Amino acid sequence: MSEHLERRLFDELEQLPLIDPHTHIDPHSAASTTLADILGYHYYTELAHSAGLPRDQIEQPGLEPRELVARLAPFLDHLDNTVQVSWLVEMCREFFGFEGERIGSDNWESVYDSASEVMAAADWEETVLRQSGLDQVYLTNDFDDPLEGFDTDRYVPCLRTDDLVFQLDRQATRDRFEQATGTAIKDSASLKSGLAQLFEHFTSRGARACAISLPPDFIPAAPDRTAADSALARVSGGGEWSRDEATAVSQMVFWSLSEACADSGLPFDLMIGVNRQVYPGGVFQGQDLFDKRTSLKQYAEMLNAFPGVTYPISVLSSTSNQELVSFSWIFPNVVTNGHWWYSNIPAYIEVDCRSRLQAVPRHKQIGYYSDMYKLEFALPKFRMYRRILSKVLAADFVVGHGWSESRALELGRQILRGNVETIFGGES
Repeated sequence: MSEHLERRLFDELEQLPLIDPHTHIDPHSAASTTLADILGYHYYTELAHSAGLPRDQIEQPGLEPRELVARLAPFLDHLDNTVQVSWLVEMCREFFGFEGERIGSDNWESVYDSASEVMAAADWEETVLRQSGLDQVYLTNDFDDPLEGFDTDRYVPCLRTDDLVFQLDRQATRDRFEQATGTAIKDSASLKSGLAQLFEHFTSRGARACAISLPPDFIPAAPDRTAADSALARVSGGGEWSRDEATAVSQMVFWSLSEACADSGLPFDLMIGVNRQVYPGGVFQGQDLFDKRTSLKQYAEMLNAFPGVTYPISVLSSTSNQELVSFSWIFPNVVTNGHWWYSNIPAYIEVDCRSRLQAVPRHKQIGYYSDMYKLEFALPKFRMYRRILSKVLAADFVVGHGWSESRALELGRQILRGNVETIFGGES
């Protein structure tokens, strides 16, 4: 009975059109053109590198797409147990007519050719969106993105702010800010004036959120504006910041972003706990990890200071999920958000999903986002999450609590889409 129940719930949830609330899609080139665009996703390059493929064989300058796949394919034989390769097989079955069980050294060429033929269609992007059931795709846009040349109703802008918070000591960042806003950063007042221009630019083009990824040791305390102003005034003259000055500026910028979110009504997505460049010998985007130093206690002052700002929070490790659940349990402005990066495998998702559904108010949970760089990944990634969600709804709510299937489906639809619309403002 349980398997049939899970299947019925899954089949119903599969019919729900989705809004993907966090991706890295380039709206000017959203879909793939060859299998190399898919296998170039960092999950595959970092796993292949871990399995023994040298980095210089993956990142050789001028490498042709077919040759990249030829080099990666033999290593798929070592990776067929991973969920990431299951995504690859599933999308090749759904999109390219693949009928086998494994993709590797023996058959990659036929898969490559079939994919290239299908992707060459003029309406390939539309086909992927339709077949994946995607209504909208949220982006992560650099703060100086002009947001032009694409449909912002379909590809929804989101203001990504990492560079502003952590790289303002770089002249190139300050130059980009001045070019984007017409404001030179000299102190906290000029920064806030420029941020107001940025938020106006983004919200006028339909932006739904501000976002940032944060290291485990960052503490967003109320800023020392005197120290920050002193550092900003000095760096414009060529001086370098001490560690304390850099921290003062980062805290001031981050606090100012929360103020701007409060003024504009935008949620502020926080992705907490990433250590950059832990493995500098790794492939591109395969160098960052996490550790257990992360605590949301570091964010308590900010969460208390901005009760009107909604903070959808993602954590990198499943070990941090209990704390996130507790914060969302207590703080009205904390929302659990997806299953990020190293937590994005079924074993962790199921535990995290189950704990959130059992403890967090139902309207404060964003079930999933794809984090994808190419559109084709939405289908297998969301399907993976739907399977897990259906399993949890069946076991914990229909069987465990005696809910009707229709009531469980109502919860599932809210977690998958309804909360995205209410928390981020829905479709244009």
